Amino acid sequence: MTAVTTHRTAEEIGRTATGPRPLPALGETREVALPDVVEQTLPSGLRVLAARRPGVPMVELRLRVPFAGSDADHPAVAELLSSTLLTGTADRDRVEIDDELAAVGADLGVSVDPERLSIGGSGLSDGLPRVLAVLADVLTAATHPDAEVARERERLAERIAVARAQPRTIAREALQRRRFGDHPITREMPRAEEVAAVTAEQVRALQAAALVPGGSILTLVGDIDPQAAIAHVGDALAGWTAGHDARELDPPPLPDPGDLLLVHRPGSVQSQLRLSGRALRRDDDGYAALQLANLVFGGYFSSRWMENIREDKGYTYGAHSGTEFVPGGALLGVETDVASDVTAAALLETRYELGRMTAVPPSADEVEAARAYAIGSLLISLDSQGGLAGMLTALAADGLDVDWLRAHPGRLTAVTTEQVAAAALEFFAPSTFTGVVVGDAEVIGAGVRALGGIEGP
Repeated sequence: MTAVTTHRTAEEIGRTATGPRPLPALGETREVALPDVVEQTLPSGLRVLAARRPGVPMVELRLRVPFAGSDADHPAVAELLSSTLLTGTADRDRVEIDDELAAVGADLGVSVDPERLSIGGSGLSDGLPRVLAVLADVLTAATHPDAEVARERERLAERIAVARAQPRTIAREALQRRRFGDHPITREMPRAEEVAAVTAEQVRALQAAALVPGGSILTLVGDIDPQAAIAHVGDALAGWTAGHDARELDPPPLPDPGDLLLVHRPGSVQSQLRLSGRALRRDDDGYAALQLANLVFGGYFSSRWMENIREDKGYTYGAHSGTEFVPGGALLGVETDVASDVTAAALLETRYELGRMTAVPPSADEVEAARAYAIGSLLISLDSQGGLAGMLTALAADGLDVDWLRAHPGRLTAVTTEQVAAAALEFFAPSTFTGVVVGDAEVIGAGVRALGGIEGP
């Protein structure tokens, strides 16, 4: 008996006798209702934001503490502080902290960068008081035990040694130095030997001096009563006080346009292209137009640049451009990784697409596609408790609030094709960028130098 095959391939499903099936029209974008945000600044200076987002019986927590430092050893000490913050207090050891959080389905994680220390996590809504009690304990009484610091010091040094050998890390460091010189914002990752020299006493001293509530932001989003949640925070964190505010990172000098720096990485079979120019912050009237211009250029998969160097030329698996916010400003980043033998060709096509943004402005169809993507992706990102908590925290740090968020889809809708063209002309001209090309200079040097606008070995 012959079996009857009912399976059809994706290609067969997508075609008819007369050709490819037409794609259905995009449906109307569903609005994501944003909750009211209750805000209160506690006597300690801690700013608390709370919003009710029911649906699942969970709450998301985000704590942002400004954590800048100018001392040479600050990045290494800060990394060890973040690694050992949850390893023990005067009343709880590492296991007891983990068990207490697990009892209410919660977890907490800590990270640090040149601008901030962040604590984030989630848990069952009715377990919020217990999570806050643990948080208060580590903020006020973390002991950073000698044994834990020694263990984390060794593990962190090993991870840093591995990370520093990665091409993307090398390219990021080179770009930061190119953009900001020796400003502390460039010190994103300490060296392994710097971490190895840190003592537990240094970690404890940094916590006492820098992990303070004044200027910090705590955001809670979930199935909570906002007023009651803020009251819980006030009770739990009443003992977290200091006589000074947390230290904000000084605004770095924004980079001027200039040649790309060729950074020699011997033996590399790939090159990293990293270009950077000035951009606009979220509160600027032109931000929405720039956001759409960026999407047309390289901000999503259907962008011009991606179509050129990935889909058409096959030079890379991915290429991306986007806005990076720094204290006092914003930067436009353009980045891709390519094989060494096509580095010059990829750089040529990148400059070509930047120039085409100014000479052949985005069309109405390109702007409409970018607009639909921008609004849709924003709403998707806000549809979860965690996404909303993260966005509210970032906006609060920039002096913005949920009203800015509510109005942004309307701003994107109102942007005209002419305004996007004006943003493209101002921000995407090749002459407005600087950056780095990282690779084996003996292999790629002659090709990229021939294009001009290159300095270095």
